Amino acid sequence: MAVERRQRAASCRDRARYAFDRTLARSTGTLLGWLAVCCLAVVVPVSTLLVWTDPQAPRSLSERLVAVWRTSAETLRLGGITGAPLRMLLSVVLGLIALLCVSTLVGVVTTGLGDRLEELRRGRSTVLERGHAVVLGWSDQVFTVVGELVAAQSARSRGVVAVLADRDSTEMAAALHTALGATGGVRIVCRSGSPADPDALALLTPSAAESVLVMPSDGDNADLEVIRVLLALRALLGEQEGPPVVAAVRHERHLAAARLAAGARGTVLETEATTARLLVQAARNPGLVSTLRDLLDLAGAEFHVVDEPEAAGLEFGELALRYARACPVGFLLPDGRALLTPAAETRCGPGDRLIVVAPDERPERTAAGRAHVDAGVMAPAVAPPGPPARLLLLGWNSRAPLITDLLSRTARPGSVLDIMTAPLAAPTASRLVRRVSGGRLTVTHRTGELDLPERAAGLDLFGYDCVIVLGPDEGTVAFGPDDQTLLTLLALRSYEESAGRPLPVVAELSDHRSRALAPLGPRSAAVVRAELTALVMTRISHAPAMASLFEELFASRGGALALHPASRYVPAGREASFATVVAAALRRGECAIGYRPHASGRPGDVRLAPLKSERRVWSEADEVLVVAPPDDERPSPDGHRTLPGMRGAERIETDDGSASGPPHG
Repeated sequence: MAVERRQRAASCRDRARYAFDRTLARSTGTLLGWLAVCCLAVVVPVSTLLVWTDPQAPRSLSERLVAVWRTSAETLRLGGITGAPLRMLLSVVLGLIALLCVSTLVGVVTTGLGDRLEELRRGRSTVLERGHAVVLGWSDQVFTVVGELVAAQSARSRGVVAVLADRDSTEMAAALHTALGATGGVRIVCRSGSPADPDALALLTPSAAESVLVMPSDGDNADLEVIRVLLALRALLGEQEGPPVVAAVRHERHLAAARLAAGARGTVLETEATTARLLVQAARNPGLVSTLRDLLDLAGAEFHVVDEPEAAGLEFGELALRYARACPVGFLLPDGRALLTPAAETRCGPGDRLIVVAPDERPERTAAGRAHVDAGVMAPAVAPPGPPARLLLLGWNSRAPLITDLLSRTARPGSVLDIMTAPLAAPTASRLVRRVSGGRLTVTHRTGELDLPERAAGLDLFGYDCVIVLGPDEGTVAFGPDDQTLLTLLALRSYEESAGRPLPVVAELSDHRSRALAPLGPRSAAVVRAELTALVMTRISHAPAMASLFEELFASRGGALALHPASRYVPAGREASFATVVAAALRRGECAIGYRPHASGRPGDVRLAPLKSERRVWSEADEVLVVAPPDDERPSPDGHRTLPGMRGAERIETDDGSASGPPHG
């Protein structure tokens, strides 16, 4: 049948269509000729019909033909000149020329507008702004970064946040506006192109920007892409002064190369280690996760670096009670290092800047700071060390070795870490257990089903101080990385409800959208991977001097945030001011920066930097948020660090006024 169809003679209709298509394909002139013929074939007969049916039409044939000509000419905009055939022909020529010019002009304008709209859609126009924020790259955390930058740019009259990524600009703009909503007058400009291409980088005018942030992508080669972007920035901006550059890499092995590529103006963070440290801190204090977000975003109280020339020579204990609503936590030294939780006797040296937690950058002073301290209400300064911890780690990914290593170095002696993984990760986990077990931390490993941990391994889940839930790395499983985590959380939540007891759980999530889906109990928290790093990046881009503060705050041996029972500072049931809590914390080598009330047995939000004069009856369930050094770095009763040579030891002055270490400055 197919052969017969091919051999069948072509019809007249097919031949006519083929001839017409071939004629149109010859040239533009042929197309215009056919257009004129088609127009005349329609306009002239219709004009003739209009004239012959008009009761007012002339009687003679010649006059009717002239009327037909005029009607056709008016329809085709050719003019209505009559007379000799030459005059009529010239009129037709002029009309055709005018029609051609107008058509050409319309075509040129339409093509130009189309090209311009296509260029704008592709995001290839140059952003001519000054003082704007530049974001290079695209990942799940770009929404957190752009949201914080929008909050920072809202103080400007014409704030702009420019984003460059190798994606469609309209899709990026739509995703950002959907996630962020109204931006309060701050414009978000998206451009398409590779951030590693200097020509594409030039579209955002980074030399005139206030800050540049380089985001790691979600791909396997994210760190190498970040290094290429940093090198492209260096090639475009040169070595001259420019905006601060803040970048992030995932793995520690690429950190040194990224810092070399960033140069002197750059700050490079490591997301994997930062996430691991946050998980460890959250395991010790599950309520700390939301507090960290409050501290790092640009709403409410946050970290500030304050210039206080009058503070030179004053002891840190005096400065801690000097402000009505600011809580000092340390000094930023002239060499850029951060000294957190110094001893109360540490004096502010020349050029030192004060690090505070406060609602604004200009904290209000108070002359009656000491007057609000109730010395007779303070709890004893010396307390026995806490019991060893029992932790359970469910799941395995690239952060698990970092978490285990960090716990082995910072846990109280006698602590236990039980690890349960799926059979696929068992060999890697077993090798790590043999390497780190012993010393402060005893580590055991077992395999089982993560969505039924208490049945598969016979675990007593309520015997642990905290359960850490990890999901697999992206790309190692066929399903989403958060799917296994959500299943495990669902099983733990069901176990909580059946037992009628809350279970402290800290879960790591990869996608911020999974946090709304996570079935978390009253003592559970979710940590979104790289979200903390994204918040820290925006804070450093806004104030580059804070880079050393956050490096010290999240370092394994630096200052750490913790929520402690209020009875540690003030006896339960006693009324006292927050200034009393601050003074009691100083006696322990800690800096109190807020508290978390537990009204009617339910925890509330942490109140950061409250008034020193605020008085309340402290209950056994209330918690105090402090910045504290690790247990082995706490100052001894005479004001000196227990480990010589650690940060701050060289700044403690002796009774004769001489420093106990190298001179300051």
